[in-house]
Amino acid sequence: VEDQRARWERKRSRTAKELLETEHKYLEQLDLVLTYFVTILKAKGTLKPAVLEIIFGPLESLYSASHVLSLHLEKGNLGPGLENFCQSLDLYGHYAENLEQANKTLKEQVRKNKSFRRFKKLQETRPQFQGRKLEDLLPLPLQRLHQYKHFFRDLLENTSPDTAEPQKLAKAVKSVCEVSHWVQDIFDKRENSLQLLRVQKLLKGQKTQVLTPGRWYVREGWLLVVPSKGEELKRRMFFLFSDILIATKPCHPLHLLNSNKLSCQAVYPLHQCSVDKVFGHTWSQGGLLSLSFPHKTLLLMSSNQQEINDWYQSLKAAVR
Repeated sequence: VEDQRARWERKRSRTAKELLETEHKYLEQLDLVLTYFVTILKAKGTLKPAVLEIIFGPLESLYSASHVLSLHLEKGNLGPGLENFCQSLDLYGHYAENLEQANKTLKEQVRKNKSFRRFKKLQETRPQFQGRKLEDLLPLPLQRLHQYKHFFRDLLENTSPDTAEPQKLAKAVKSVCEVSHWVQDIFDKRENSLQLLRVQKLLKGQKTQVLTPGRWYVREGWLLVVPSKGEELKRRMFFLFSDILIATKPCHPLHLLNSNKLSCQAVYPLHQCSVDKVFGHTWSQGGLLSLSFPHKTLLLMSSNQQEINDWYQSLKAAVR
């Protein structure tokens, strides 16, 4: 038991030391942005207060919270320090929500505002920035949030259970995981919106509405459609979403406007669909899937066994 406690204590001390060292480094980087950008821009009035707020969000509050945490860590007050810090964790969620708009506004100001463009370039050439741009420093809080999750977990795992600290550490781990999920959810939704928009732009015309609230992009790829009457196989590009499957074919390569677009052939709703493997259970060449809808059966084929298995799994999951 004594050996185990000694091992825990060694690991815990190492993790606490690393947490403090990396916290100091993180504070230095935030301080660069606050000192050379936020404070001077506020004083000079180069950017309107509302624009400044959009670009930098709650960065000052994040700095304050981390500064207080580092003071606790320096004194060895790990439990109380983390407990106090977790009350500020929501700031990271709000920062993530704002980041896309922040980047957009920053690009806009660099393009339109000549004095800001000059100021930004000048500040980034300072030796303290080590060649980094403001765009490189803005995502730092979200990278740090990811690190907190691992540090807090390690501390919890290496804290002796017969002290008062595990409860505080467990609460800290729970809080940081909740905010991490929130941030991940923001990024997933953003990525999904970009995918929906990309597919919408690939399709000729606006008849097929891809951009629908609650719809999730799953996958895409070329598959062969097996016709019901012995005609030849048709190669089609399929897009699978959480609620529909879209079949498309390329527009004519000589078309003036749509030569690089796809023409929608059919939209299959998945709520009344059942999926079966006709063959492709063994590792032979390729396979065939059968999709049954109320008024139609669709046979899809691929010569690639792995691809047909992946499509089968994705379709089953989407239908579920």
